[in-house]
Amino acid sequence: MTTTTGTTTEPSPRRRLSGAFSVRTRITVVITLLASLAMAGAGLLVYVLEAARVERQTIEQIDQETAEFRELQRGDDPETGEPFTSADRLLRLFIQRNVPDDDEMLVIYPPGTGRPTARTPGSYGDTLLDEDRYAEAVADLTDTGGTSVLNDFEPYGETWVTVLPVLEEDSPEPGALVIVNFLDDERSEISNTIRTYTIVAVLSLGLIVLLAGTQSGRLLAPLRTLRDTAEDIGTTDLSRRIPERGNDDITALTRTVNTMLDRLEHGFGAQRQFLDDAGHELKTPLTVLRGHLELLDASDTEDVEETRALLLEEIDRMSRLVGDLILLAKADRPDFTRVRPVGVGSLTRGVLARARGLGDRAWRDDGTATDALVSADSQRLTQALLQLADNAVKHTGPGDVVAVGSDADEDRVRLWVRDTGDGVPDADRERIFQRFGRSTVRDGDEGFGLGLSIVSAIVAAHHGTVHVEDAEPRGSRFVLTLPRAVVPAHAADESPVLPPPSTRSAAPSTTEEHPWPAS
Repeated sequence: MTTTTGTTTEPSPRRRLSGAFSVRTRITVVITLLASLAMAGAGLLVYVLEAARVERQTIEQIDQETAEFRELQRGDDPETGEPFTSADRLLRLFIQRNVPDDDEMLVIYPPGTGRPTARTPGSYGDTLLDEDRYAEAVADLTDTGGTSVLNDFEPYGETWVTVLPVLEEDSPEPGALVIVNFLDDERSEISNTIRTYTIVAVLSLGLIVLLAGTQSGRLLAPLRTLRDTAEDIGTTDLSRRIPERGNDDITALTRTVNTMLDRLEHGFGAQRQFLDDAGHELKTPLTVLRGHLELLDASDTEDVEETRALLLEEIDRMSRLVGDLILLAKADRPDFTRVRPVGVGSLTRGVLARARGLGDRAWRDDGTATDALVSADSQRLTQALLQLADNAVKHTGPGDVVAVGSDADEDRVRLWVRDTGDGVPDADRERIFQRFGRSTVRDGDEGFGLGLSIVSAIVAAHHGTVHVEDAEPRGSRFVLTLPRAVVPAHAADESPVLPPPSTRSAAPSTTEEHPWPAS
Protein backbone atom coordinates (compact mmCIF):
# COMPACT_ATOMS: atom_id res chain seq x y z
CA MET A 1 0.00 0.00 0.00
CA THR A 2 1.31 3.38 -0.95
CA THR A 3 0.85 6.30 1.39
CA THR A 4 0.95 9.79 0.03
CA THR A 5 2.03 12.49 2.41
CA GLY A 6 1.71 16.19 1.81
CA THR A 7 3.63 19.02 3.29
CA THR A 8 2.38 22.46 4.06
CA THR A 9 4.54 25.48 3.74
CA GLU A 10 4.29 28.10 6.45
CA PRO A 11 3.34 31.37 4.75
CA SER A 12 5.82 34.16 5.09
CA PRO A 13 4.93 37.09 7.34
CA ARG A 14 4.49 39.32 4.29
CA ARG A 15 1.90 36.92 2.78
CA ARG A 16 0.09 36.53 6.08
CA LEU A 17 -0.25 40.29 6.38
CA SER A 18 -1.64 40.62 2.87
CA GLY A 19 -4.72 38.58 3.80
CA ALA A 20 -5.70 40.83 6.67
CA PHE A 21 -6.50 44.48 7.04
CA SER A 22 -3.35 46.52 7.42
CA VAL A 23 -2.86 48.86 10.35
CA ARG A 24 -3.11 51.79 7.96
CA THR A 25 -6.52 50.58 6.72
CA ARG A 26 -7.78 49.98 10.26
CA ILE A 27 -6.66 53.42 11.40
CA THR A 28 -8.36 55.01 8.39
CA VAL A 29 -11.57 53.03 8.98
CA VAL A 30 -11.64 53.94 12.68
CA ILE A 31 -11.08 57.64 11.96
CA THR A 32 -13.75 57.52 9.26
CA LEU A 33 -16.27 55.87 11.58
CA LEU A 34 -15.55 58.33 14.38
CA ALA A 35 -15.83 61.30 12.03
CA SER A 36 -19.07 59.90 10.55
CA LEU A 37 -20.58 59.41 13.99
CA ALA A 38 -19.51 62.89 15.05
CA MET A 39 -20.95 64.52 11.93
CA ALA A 40 -24.17 62.49 12.09
CA GLY A 41 -24.58 63.34 15.75
CA ALA A 42 -23.94 67.01 15.05
CA GLY A 43 -26.49 67.01 12.21
CA LEU A 44 -29.12 65.28 14.34
CA LEU A 45 -28.51 67.69 17.19
CA VAL A 46 -28.87 70.69 14.85
CA TYR A 47 -32.12 69.27 13.45
CA VAL A 48 -33.60 68.65 16.89
CA LEU A 49 -32.58 72.08 18.16
CA GLU A 50 -33.92 73.86 15.07
CA ALA A 51 -37.22 71.92 15.19
CA ALA A 52 -37.59 72.85 18.84
CA ARG A 53 -36.79 76.48 17.97
CA VAL A 54 -39.57 76.58 15.32
CA GLU A 55 -42.12 75.14 17.72
CA ARG A 56 -40.99 77.54 20.45
CA GLN A 57 -41.32 80.53 18.12
CA THR A 58 -44.78 79.35 17.04
CA ILE A 59 -45.93 79.04 20.63
CA GLU A 60 -44.53 82.50 21.37
CA GLN A 61 -46.47 83.94 18.40
CA ILE A 62 -49.66 82.32 19.60
CA ASP A 63 -49.11 83.54 23.15
CA GLN A 64 -48.41 87.06 21.86
CA GLU A 65 -51.60 87.16 19.74
CA THR A 66 -53.62 85.74 22.62
CA ALA A 67 -52.26 88.32 25.05
CA GLU A 68 -52.96 91.19 22.65
CA PHE A 69 -56.52 89.98 22.03
CA ARG A 70 -57.28 89.60 25.75
CA GLU A 71 -55.83 93.05 26.37
CA LEU A 72 -58.14 94.55 23.71
CA GLN A 73 -61.07 92.54 25.03
CA ARG A 74 -60.62 93.93 28.55
CA GLY A 75 -60.38 97.55 27.30
CA ASP A 76 -62.86 99.99 25.75
CA ASP A 77 -63.83 100.62 22.16
CA PRO A 78 -61.36 103.30 20.96
CA GLU A 79 -64.06 105.06 18.91
CA THR A 80 -66.75 105.34 21.67
CA GLY A 81 -64.61 105.10 24.78
CA GLU A 82 -67.19 102.61 26.09
CA PRO A 83 -66.94 98.85 26.50
CA PHE A 84 -67.45 96.83 23.34
CA THR A 85 -71.15 96.32 22.63
CA SER A 86 -70.69 93.34 20.28
CA ALA A 87 -68.21 90.52 19.78
CA ASP A 88 -68.19 91.13 16.02
CA ARG A 89 -66.96 94.69 16.58
CA LEU A 90 -64.21 93.37 18.89
CA LEU A 91 -63.06 90.74 16.40
CA ARG A 92 -63.05 93.04 13.37
CA LEU A 93 -61.18 95.77 15.22
CA PHE A 94 -58.52 93.27 16.34
CA ILE A 95 -57.70 91.95 12.86
CA GLN A 96 -57.79 95.49 11.44
CA ARG A 97 -55.21 96.72 13.93
CA ASN A 98 -53.04 93.57 13.91
CA VAL A 99 -50.26 92.84 11.42
CA PRO A 100 -49.62 89.08 11.45
CA ASP A 101 -46.33 87.41 10.50
CA ASP A 102 -45.77 85.93 7.04
CA ASP A 103 -46.56 82.42 8.24
CA GLU A 104 -49.59 83.47 10.28
CA MET A 105 -53.25 84.18 9.43
CA LEU A 106 -56.12 85.50 11.63
CA VAL A 107 -59.72 84.50 10.97
CA ILE A 108 -62.84 85.75 12.83
CA TYR A 109 -66.07 83.87 13.47
CA PRO A 110 -68.75 86.26 14.89
CA PRO A 111 -71.13 84.70 17.46
CA GLY A 112 -74.18 82.97 16.01
CA THR A 113 -72.85 82.78 12.45
CA GLY A 114 -70.79 79.58 12.58
CA ARG A 115 -68.75 80.71 9.57
CA PRO A 116 -65.78 83.02 8.94
CA THR A 117 -66.59 86.58 7.97
CA ALA A 118 -63.12 88.13 7.71
CA ARG A 119 -59.46 87.20 7.71
CA THR A 120 -56.05 88.74 7.32
CA PRO A 121 -54.33 88.43 3.91
CA GLY A 122 -52.55 85.10 3.34
CA SER A 123 -51.47 82.95 0.43
CA TYR A 124 -53.54 80.01 1.61
CA GLY A 125 -56.60 82.00 2.74
CA ASP A 126 -58.74 81.35 -0.30
CA THR A 127 -58.56 77.58 -0.04
CA LEU A 128 -57.79 76.87 3.60
CA LEU A 129 -61.18 77.96 4.90
CA ASP A 130 -62.87 75.38 2.67
CA GLU A 131 -60.78 72.46 3.93
CA ASP A 132 -62.72 69.88 5.92
CA ARG A 133 -59.90 69.14 8.36
CA TYR A 134 -59.57 72.83 9.11
CA ALA A 135 -63.30 73.25 9.65
CA GLU A 136 -63.42 70.18 11.91
CA ALA A 137 -60.55 71.50 14.03
CA VAL A 138 -62.26 74.90 14.47
CA ALA A 139 -65.60 73.28 15.31
CA ASP A 140 -64.00 71.02 17.92
CA LEU A 141 -62.31 73.95 19.69
CA THR A 142 -65.01 76.65 19.43
CA ASP A 143 -66.49 75.89 22.83
CA THR A 144 -63.33 75.05 24.77
CA GLY A 145 -60.55 76.83 22.91
CA GLY A 146 -57.04 75.47 22.42
CA THR A 147 -54.64 74.45 19.66
CA SER A 148 -54.89 71.60 17.16
CA VAL A 149 -51.86 70.52 15.12
CA LEU A 150 -52.66 69.31 11.60
CA ASN A 151 -49.81 67.10 10.35
CA ASP A 152 -49.50 65.95 6.75
CA PHE A 153 -52.00 68.62 5.82
CA GLU A 154 -51.65 68.88 2.06
CA PRO A 155 -50.82 71.23 0.45
CA TYR A 156 -50.23 73.41 3.51
CA GLY A 157 -47.88 71.16 5.42
CA GLU A 158 -47.80 71.24 9.22
CA THR A 159 -50.47 73.70 10.37
CA TRP A 160 -51.37 74.83 13.88
CA VAL A 161 -54.97 75.99 14.43
CA THR A 162 -55.58 77.95 17.65
CA VAL A 163 -59.13 78.95 18.62
CA LEU A 164 -59.95 81.72 21.13
CA PRO A 165 -63.73 81.56 21.95
CA VAL A 166 -65.68 84.85 22.24
CA LEU A 167 -69.07 84.80 24.06
CA GLU A 168 -71.98 87.18 23.56
CA GLU A 169 -74.98 87.32 25.94
CA ASP A 170 -77.78 87.31 23.35
CA SER A 171 -76.09 84.75 21.01
CA PRO A 172 -76.66 81.04 21.51
CA GLU A 173 -73.48 80.17 19.65
CA PRO A 174 -70.06 81.62 20.66
CA GLY A 175 -67.82 83.38 18.20
CA ALA A 176 -64.07 82.79 17.87
CA LEU A 177 -60.79 84.29 16.88
CA VAL A 178 -58.80 81.67 14.96
CA ILE A 179 -55.00 81.99 14.76
CA VAL A 180 -53.56 79.84 11.97
CA ASN A 181 -49.75 79.22 11.90
CA PHE A 182 -48.08 77.56 8.91
CA LEU A 183 -44.83 75.79 9.82
CA ASP A 184 -44.10 74.33 6.38
CA ASP A 185 -41.70 77.12 5.34
CA GLU A 186 -39.73 76.84 8.58
CA ARG A 187 -39.59 73.05 8.28
CA SER A 188 -38.42 73.40 4.67
CA GLU A 189 -35.66 75.77 5.73
CA ILE A 190 -34.49 73.27 8.32
CA SER A 191 -34.59 70.47 5.73
CA ASN A 192 -32.61 72.56 3.28
CA THR A 193 -30.07 73.39 5.98
CA ILE A 194 -29.68 69.73 6.91
CA ARG A 195 -29.41 68.79 3.23
CA THR A 196 -26.66 71.33 2.72
CA TYR A 197 -24.95 70.15 5.91
CA THR A 198 -25.11 66.54 4.69
CA ILE A 199 -23.44 67.42 1.39
CA VAL A 200 -20.71 69.38 3.15
CA ALA A 201 -20.28 66.57 5.72
CA VAL A 202 -19.91 63.92 3.00
CA LEU A 203 -17.31 66.01 1.17
CA SER A 204 -15.51 66.69 4.44
CA LEU A 205 -15.64 62.99 5.27
CA GLY A 206 -14.02 62.18 1.95
CA LEU A 207 -11.27 64.71 2.70
CA ILE A 208 -10.85 63.22 6.19
CA VAL A 209 -10.49 59.72 4.70
CA LEU A 210 -7.87 60.98 2.26
CA LEU A 211 -5.91 62.82 4.96
CA ALA A 212 -6.24 59.92 7.43
CA GLY A 213 -4.94 57.43 4.88
CA THR A 214 -2.07 59.72 3.87
CA GLN A 215 -1.03 60.68 7.38
CA SER A 216 -1.35 57.16 8.78
CA GLY A 217 0.81 55.94 5.92
CA ARG A 218 3.44 58.56 6.74
CA LEU A 219 3.30 57.77 10.45
CA LEU A 220 3.55 54.02 9.87
CA ALA A 221 6.34 54.33 7.29
CA PRO A 222 9.05 53.76 9.96
CA LEU A 223 7.23 50.59 11.03
CA ARG A 224 7.24 49.30 7.46
CA THR A 225 10.91 50.19 7.23
CA LEU A 226 11.40 48.36 10.54
CA ARG A 227 9.66 45.27 9.17
CA ASP A 228 11.65 45.35 5.92
CA THR A 229 14.90 45.86 7.81
CA ALA A 230 14.09 43.02 10.21
CA GLU A 231 13.36 40.73 7.25
CA ASP A 232 16.62 41.68 5.55
CA ILE A 233 18.80 41.31 8.62
CA GLY A 234 20.58 38.00 8.85
CA THR A 235 22.98 36.42 11.29
CA THR A 236 25.87 37.38 9.06
CA ASP A 237 24.95 41.06 8.60
CA LEU A 238 23.63 43.12 11.51
CA SER A 239 24.96 46.44 10.30
CA ARG A 240 21.69 47.83 8.87
CA ARG A 241 19.88 50.48 10.90
CA ILE A 242 16.46 52.13 10.64
CA PRO A 243 16.48 55.84 9.76
CA GLU A 244 15.31 58.03 12.66
CA ARG A 245 12.99 60.88 11.71
CA GLY A 246 11.05 63.24 13.95
CA ASN A 247 10.70 63.11 17.71
CA ASP A 248 7.64 61.04 18.58
CA ASP A 249 6.73 57.61 19.94
CA ILE A 250 7.57 55.83 16.68
CA THR A 251 10.94 57.59 16.60
CA ALA A 252 11.52 56.40 20.17
CA LEU A 253 10.63 52.85 19.09
CA THR A 254 12.99 53.16 16.13
CA ARG A 255 15.75 54.38 18.41
CA THR A 256 15.12 51.47 20.79
CA VAL A 257 15.24 48.92 17.95
CA ASN A 258 18.47 50.46 16.64
CA THR A 259 19.94 50.21 20.12
CA MET A 260 18.86 46.57 20.26
CA LEU A 261 20.50 45.97 16.88
CA ASP A 262 23.68 47.59 18.21
CA ARG A 263 23.68 45.17 21.12
CA LEU A 264 22.97 42.22 18.84
CA GLU A 265 25.71 43.23 16.45
CA HIS A 266 28.14 43.67 19.31
CA GLY A 267 27.10 40.34 20.83
CA PHE A 268 27.37 38.42 17.56
CA GLY A 269 30.65 40.13 16.75
CA ALA A 270 32.07 39.28 20.15
CA GLN A 271 30.83 35.69 19.79
CA ARG A 272 32.37 35.39 16.33
CA GLN A 273 35.65 36.90 17.54
CA PHE A 274 35.55 34.61 20.56
CA LEU A 275 35.13 31.53 18.37
CA ASP A 276 37.82 32.70 15.95
CA ASP A 277 40.28 33.36 18.76
CA ALA A 278 39.47 30.10 20.52
CA GLY A 279 39.88 28.13 17.31
CA HIS A 280 43.16 29.87 16.59
CA GLU A 281 44.56 29.20 20.07
CA LEU A 282 43.39 25.58 20.14
CA LYS A 283 44.79 24.88 16.72
CA THR A 284 48.41 24.88 17.88
CA PRO A 285 48.11 22.37 20.78
CA LEU A 286 45.89 20.12 18.67
CA THR A 287 48.49 20.20 15.90
CA VAL A 288 51.18 19.34 18.43
CA LEU A 289 49.11 16.43 19.76
CA ARG A 290 48.43 15.07 16.28
CA GLY A 291 52.03 15.43 15.17
CA HIS A 292 53.46 13.60 18.18
CA LEU A 293 50.85 10.85 17.97
CA GLU A 294 51.61 10.32 14.28
CA LEU A 295 55.37 10.06 15.01
CA LEU A 296 54.94 7.90 18.10
CA ASP A 297 56.83 4.60 17.99
CA ALA A 298 54.65 2.29 20.07
CA SER A 299 57.45 -0.28 20.36
CA ASP A 300 59.86 2.24 21.90
CA THR A 301 59.04 2.48 25.63
CA GLU A 302 61.22 5.52 26.14
CA ASP A 303 59.58 7.33 23.22
CA VAL A 304 56.14 6.46 24.58
CA GLU A 305 56.91 7.84 28.03
CA GLU A 306 58.45 11.02 26.62
CA THR A 307 55.49 11.58 24.30
CA ARG A 308 53.05 10.87 27.13
CA ALA A 309 54.60 13.53 29.36
CA LEU A 310 54.63 16.06 26.54
CA LEU A 311 51.00 15.38 25.59
CA LEU A 312 49.82 15.65 29.19
CA GLU A 313 51.51 19.04 29.41
CA GLU A 314 49.74 20.16 26.25
CA ILE A 315 46.42 18.86 27.60
CA ASP A 316 46.97 20.85 30.78
CA ARG A 317 47.55 23.98 28.71
CA MET A 318 44.37 23.27 26.72
CA SER A 319 42.45 22.76 29.94
CA ARG A 320 43.67 26.10 31.22
CA LEU A 321 42.68 27.76 27.96
CA VAL A 322 39.23 26.14 27.92
CA GLY A 323 38.70 27.10 31.56
CA ASP A 324 39.59 30.72 30.85
CA LEU A 325 37.31 30.79 27.81
CA ILE A 326 34.42 29.35 29.80
CA LEU A 327 34.97 31.99 32.49
CA LEU A 328 34.91 34.77 29.87
CA ALA A 329 31.76 33.31 28.33
CA LYS A 330 30.05 33.39 31.73
CA ALA A 331 31.05 37.01 32.35
CA ASP A 332 27.91 38.31 30.60
CA ARG A 333 25.54 36.19 32.68
CA PRO A 334 23.59 37.91 35.47
CA ASP A 335 24.75 35.32 38.02
CA PHE A 336 28.42 35.86 37.24
CA THR A 337 28.78 37.93 40.41
CA ARG A 338 27.05 37.73 43.78
CA VAL A 339 27.32 41.25 45.08
CA ARG A 340 27.31 42.26 48.73
CA PRO A 341 29.06 44.94 50.80
CA VAL A 342 32.76 44.16 51.10
CA GLY A 343 35.30 45.91 53.31
CA VAL A 344 38.04 47.32 51.08
CA GLY A 345 40.69 47.17 53.79
CA SER A 346 40.18 43.49 54.60
CA LEU A 347 39.96 42.66 50.88
CA THR A 348 43.28 44.38 50.15
CA ARG A 349 45.06 42.71 53.05
CA GLY A 350 43.66 39.31 52.06
CA VAL A 351 44.84 39.69 48.47
CA LEU A 352 48.33 40.70 49.61
CA ALA A 353 48.55 37.70 51.93
CA ARG A 354 47.55 35.32 49.13
CA ALA A 355 49.84 36.96 46.56
CA ARG A 356 53.01 36.33 48.63
CA GLY A 357 52.90 32.70 47.50
CA LEU A 358 53.03 33.62 43.82
CA GLY A 359 56.76 34.33 43.76
CA ASP A 360 59.89 35.56 45.54
CA ARG A 361 59.25 39.31 45.35
CA ALA A 362 59.46 42.27 47.72
CA TRP A 363 55.75 42.37 48.56
CA ARG A 364 54.54 45.71 49.88
CA ASP A 365 51.39 47.23 51.29
CA ASP A 366 50.64 50.59 49.62
CA GLY A 367 48.00 51.40 52.22
CA THR A 368 44.35 50.47 52.52
CA ALA A 369 41.03 52.29 52.69
CA THR A 370 40.14 50.80 56.07
CA ASP A 371 36.62 52.21 56.47
CA ALA A 372 35.49 52.08 52.83
CA LEU A 373 32.96 49.59 51.51
CA VAL A 374 32.35 48.41 47.97
CA SER A 375 29.42 46.42 46.54
CA ALA A 376 31.22 43.48 45.03
CA ASP A 377 31.66 39.74 44.78
CA SER A 378 34.67 39.31 47.04
CA GLN A 379 35.82 36.09 45.33
CA ARG A 380 35.66 37.56 41.82
CA LEU A 381 37.39 40.75 42.93
CA THR A 382 40.08 38.73 44.72
CA GLN A 383 40.53 36.68 41.54
CA ALA A 384 41.03 39.86 39.47
CA LEU A 385 43.61 41.32 41.88
CA LEU A 386 45.49 38.02 42.13
CA GLN A 387 45.57 37.85 38.33
CA LEU A 388 47.19 41.31 38.31
CA ALA A 389 49.64 40.18 40.99
CA ASP A 390 50.52 37.06 38.96
CA ASN A 391 51.15 39.24 35.89
CA ALA A 392 53.37 41.50 38.02
CA VAL A 393 55.40 38.45 39.10
CA LYS A 394 55.83 37.39 35.45
CA HIS A 395 57.17 40.82 34.49
CA THR A 396 59.54 41.28 37.45
CA GLY A 397 62.50 39.46 38.89
CA PRO A 398 63.51 38.34 42.41
CA GLY A 399 63.77 41.32 44.75
CA ASP A 400 61.57 43.61 42.64
CA VAL A 401 58.72 45.34 44.41
CA VAL A 402 55.12 44.21 43.92
CA ALA A 403 52.62 46.22 45.98
CA VAL A 404 48.88 46.00 46.61
CA GLY A 405 46.94 49.04 47.82
CA SER A 406 43.62 50.84 47.89
CA ASP A 407 42.07 54.21 48.67
CA ALA A 408 38.62 55.79 48.44
CA ASP A 409 36.79 59.09 48.15
CA GLU A 410 33.12 59.94 48.52
CA ASP A 411 31.99 58.18 45.34
CA ARG A 412 34.67 55.75 44.25
CA VAL A 413 37.04 53.08 45.49
CA ARG A 414 40.38 52.37 43.81
CA LEU A 415 42.35 49.14 44.18
CA TRP A 416 45.66 48.59 42.47
CA VAL A 417 48.64 46.32 41.98
CA ARG A 418 51.99 48.10 41.43
CA ASP A 419 55.30 46.66 40.33
CA THR A 420 58.80 47.86 39.47
CA GLY A 421 59.12 45.69 36.38
CA ASP A 422 59.33 46.41 32.69
CA GLY A 423 56.19 48.55 32.43
CA VAL A 424 53.65 48.58 29.57
CA PRO A 425 54.29 50.60 26.38
CA ASP A 426 51.68 53.26 25.65
CA ALA A 427 50.72 51.58 22.36
CA ASP A 428 49.75 48.34 24.15
CA ARG A 429 47.77 49.72 27.10
CA GLU A 430 44.39 49.24 25.42
CA ARG A 431 45.18 46.03 23.57
CA ILE A 432 46.35 44.04 26.58
CA PHE A 433 42.82 44.05 28.04
CA GLN A 434 41.40 42.42 24.90
CA ARG A 435 41.09 38.68 24.47
CA PHE A 436 44.39 37.13 23.41
CA GLY A 437 45.95 40.59 23.37
CA ARG A 438 49.55 40.59 24.61
CA SER A 439 52.37 43.05 24.95
CA THR A 440 56.09 42.33 25.17
CA VAL A 441 56.64 39.34 27.49
CA ARG A 442 59.65 37.78 29.11
CA ASP A 443 61.03 34.40 28.13
CA GLY A 444 59.15 31.49 29.65
CA ASP A 445 55.76 33.25 29.77
CA GLU A 446 53.37 30.64 28.38
CA GLY A 447 50.16 32.63 28.94
CA PHE A 448 47.40 32.89 26.35
CA GLY A 449 46.68 36.60 26.73
CA LEU A 450 43.36 35.99 28.54
CA GLY A 451 44.33 37.03 32.06
CA LEU A 452 43.77 40.77 31.71
CA SER A 453 40.62 40.23 29.66
CA ILE A 454 39.28 38.21 32.61
CA VAL A 455 40.20 41.10 34.90
CA SER A 456 38.40 43.53 32.58
CA ALA A 457 35.29 41.29 32.49
CA ILE A 458 35.18 41.03 36.29
CA VAL A 459 35.53 44.79 36.70
CA ALA A 460 32.86 45.46 34.06
CA ALA A 461 30.50 43.12 35.90
CA HIS A 462 30.97 45.38 38.95
CA HIS A 463 30.19 48.51 36.84
CA GLY A 464 33.78 49.69 37.22
CA THR A 465 36.81 50.40 35.04
CA VAL A 466 40.40 49.17 34.86
CA HIS A 467 43.44 50.88 33.36
CA VAL A 468 47.21 50.78 33.51
CA GLU A 469 49.51 53.72 34.25
CA ASP A 470 53.16 54.35 34.95
CA ALA A 471 54.36 53.63 38.48
CA GLU A 472 56.95 55.52 40.48
CA PRO A 473 59.91 55.23 40.24
CA ARG A 474 59.41 52.70 37.40
CA GLY A 475 57.18 49.88 36.32
CA SER A 476 53.41 49.91 35.98
CA ARG A 477 50.34 50.20 38.16
CA PHE A 478 47.03 48.49 37.28
CA VAL A 479 44.11 50.38 38.86
CA LEU A 480 40.56 49.10 39.41
CA THR A 481 37.98 51.86 39.98
CA LEU A 482 34.62 50.78 41.48
CA PRO A 483 31.55 52.60 42.82
CA ARG A 484 31.61 53.03 46.56
CA ALA A 485 28.84 51.39 48.62
CA VAL A 486 27.04 53.41 51.29
CA VAL A 487 25.97 50.79 53.83
CA PRO A 488 26.43 50.26 57.58
CA ALA A 489 29.91 49.13 58.48
CA HIS A 490 28.65 46.01 60.31
CA ALA A 491 27.10 44.79 57.02
CA ALA A 492 30.49 44.50 55.31
CA ASP A 493 31.49 41.03 54.19
CA GLU A 494 35.06 40.32 55.14
CA SER A 495 37.28 38.56 52.63
CA PRO A 496 37.32 34.76 52.81
CA VAL A 497 39.50 33.25 55.53
CA LEU A 498 42.99 32.49 54.28
CA PRO A 499 43.95 28.85 53.95
CA PRO A 500 46.97 27.59 55.91
CA PRO A 501 50.30 28.46 54.30
CA SER A 502 50.87 24.84 53.35
CA THR A 503 47.74 24.80 51.18
CA ARG A 504 48.36 28.12 49.38
CA SER A 505 49.31 27.65 45.78
CA ALA A 506 49.81 29.78 42.75
CA ALA A 507 49.24 26.80 40.48
CA PRO A 508 46.39 27.21 38.04
CA SER A 509 43.11 25.47 38.74
CA THR A 510 41.60 23.16 36.13
CA THR A 511 38.03 23.51 37.40
CA GLU A 512 35.35 25.42 35.50
CA GLU A 513 35.87 28.59 37.54
CA HIS A 514 39.31 29.83 38.58
CA PRO A 515 39.72 31.51 41.96
CA TRP A 516 43.45 31.78 41.19
CA PRO A 517 45.24 33.22 38.17
CA ALA A 518 45.10 30.95 35.16
CA SER A 519 46.85 32.93 32.43
